[in-house]
Amino acid sequence: MAQQESRKIRLAIMNAVHDLAVIVARDEGYFTDEGLDIEFVTAPGMAQVTTDSEILKRQVMFDRPLDTMYNEGGLDQYRMCEWGILKRAVEATDCGLRSRKIVALGSAMSKFAIVVAPDSPYYEPEQLKDTPIAVTPYNGSNFTALKMMEGFLSRESLKTTEAGTMRDRLEAVRRGELGAACVMEPWISVAQKQGFRILIESHSSRSEAASEDLDGPTLAAMFRAEARAAETFNQNPAPYLHYLTQETGGLLEPHELQTWRLVYCAPQPYTRERFKDTYDWTVSWDMVPAGATYENTVDNRAWEDS
Repeated sequence: MAQQESRKIRLAIMNAVHDLAVIVARDEGYFTDEGLDIEFVTAPGMAQVTTDSEILKRQVMFDRPLDTMYNEGGLDQYRMCEWGILKRAVEATDCGLRSRKIVALGSAMSKFAIVVAPDSPYYEPEQLKDTPIAVTPYNGSNFTALKMMEGFLSRESLKTTEAGTMRDRLEAVRRGELGAACVMEPWISVAQKQGFRILIESHSSRSEAASEDLDGPTLAAMFRAEARAAETFNQNPAPYLHYLTQETGGLLEPHELQTWRLVYCAPQPYTRERFKDTYDWTVSWDMVPAGATYENTVDNRAWEDS
């Protein structure tokens, strides 16, 4: 099947740790090598020190900037945590919004950690019983915090709350206003530098979402470029670390970043088994409505049409 007629593709860049394969592919010209004409659209993310925390006071998930840009046609493709993409893919159509499908398990295995203050009385996950953990609602820190903690606490005793950006929630924990926060890189490294205690951490895969406007060969070309970028980064991350540390506004230098936490690979098809496991889990937490199917949520056309 021939690739669709060339047009500019609008691709989101939000938090660098999620989007680093896209950034590297852009910088190294890998998208251009694939014959793609891409416009990179920046959206505010919770890792960016310049992001306004007021974003999270918008109670409707689809009112957030990246979601709004996509729904209004300003984006063709983006990536978020696996559960967040699934939730959006399932609920968008029911909300009368622009549809999107899960088109891949993404390149980034972003690391999240639950941290407490240097002088905290908490030393193990069990001690956070009934203690709110600061997260970004319906995004990676939310879902990953639940995944990490439900092995230690009953669901009734596992509490989360919203406290702004990664920097905001670390400051709230430092001031004693909150007992714990879930953060990702580069903020895990910031937390370590500032003496915070890490109780538990885990990798969390991204998923890739796309509109129906992107055909299989186009997505396949994008994913080849990202796979090449992942290999480039893994061989030598140093030239790209400033993209992460600049999100901290000077709180971290590139050499202080814990690069061993950064893991990237080639995007992969989103399997039926993976969908079932992830979907059943989100339904069990009442985070997404029941009734969705693999067929109406996932489209591995990047592999089927190549």
